[in-house]
Amino acid sequence: MIIVIDAQANQDERAALLALVEQVAGQRRPVATTCIGESEVIAIDQAVLDTQALEAIRCQPAVAQILTPTTPYQLVSRHFKASPSSIVVGDARHCDPVVIGGEQAMPVIMAGPCAVESREQLLETARAVKEAGATVLRGGAFKPRTSPYQFQGLGIEGLRLLAEARQETGLPVITEVMEPEMVEVVADYADILQIGARNMQNFPLLQAVGRRGRGKPVMLKRGLSATIDEWLLAAEYIVAAGNPNVILCERGVRSFDPQTRNLLDLACVPLLHELTHLPVIVDPSHATGRRELVPTMARAGIAAGAEGLILEVHPDPNSALCDGRQSITPAELRTIVHEARLMVQIMQDADRLSQVA
Repeated sequence: MIIVIDAQANQDERAALLALVEQVAGQRRPVATTCIGESEVIAIDQAVLDTQALEAIRCQPAVAQILTPTTPYQLVSRHFKASPSSIVVGDARHCDPVVIGGEQAMPVIMAGPCAVESREQLLETARAVKEAGATVLRGGAFKPRTSPYQFQGLGIEGLRLLAEARQETGLPVITEVMEPEMVEVVADYADILQIGARNMQNFPLLQAVGRRGRGKPVMLKRGLSATIDEWLLAAEYIVAAGNPNVILCERGVRSFDPQTRNLLDLACVPLLHELTHLPVIVDPSHATGRRELVPTMARAGIAAGAEGLILEVHPDPNSALCDGRQSITPAELRTIVHEARLMVQIMQDADRLSQVA
């Protein structure tokens, strides 16, 4: 159940409503307000309310409306918000703001190394990413690796280098956060907090980026074997905790075929646009695991309607400490950026022609 708070309610009325909701929901069910579009809302499980409690809430002067969505994910659902959401990235930093989702004309291209390896490697890549036309710099300071003996990232030093790269290039930065205790630290440096596939259902981490991420946009990658509903409910955790700025990222799901790293589910892109108002990004690097397949699947992602791409780029992929096999070169990135923009223009022209016809 979604309680829409009256925009004209005073502080005492809002406080009384929150106190009542917390009382009837119980201490074991956290309650937070969040803003979806122009509405400030509270979402709770209607099953915890009896008729008397529901009526008491309905009579509160701070209540503008009570809605009952038809899906288990309430706040991220199109049933609640019909128009697509747009998320502004980097507006609070000394960098170029980027809009993801909504009615933006061109796809957002996030690009950079899988892992920050050194100052020289990162700055060289960041300059090349900027020159190629990408608008967000990616780079891992903390790296979850399958083997404990693989490179785990530079940690805090990697965050500092990403901040330096942002200052030089003007590109907003996206990097992964792996544990709840590190959310505020990473938020000090990053413009977008990334939740990796292996942490999609790390519920304490999801709640932490919702409550303690300072409203920084969160890119939530799909889990290795996650269903669409599980993915959207993970996004609901973040939004219900107080942060509405969630971006979904399809990065492929595990399949039986070892020829590619994962199976890129592009059918999920138009399906998500029917189910949720959140923007959708496609990651062809992790989805394929092979750099020669990345350009084709990048085009396919844009054709499917994704609001953008996230790509792994390295100045010398064969020497990369992490995911070199799927990393593309700056020259290949330049081609992908050009093709993505061209494809969007072609699709927009086709839409205009069909409307005239």
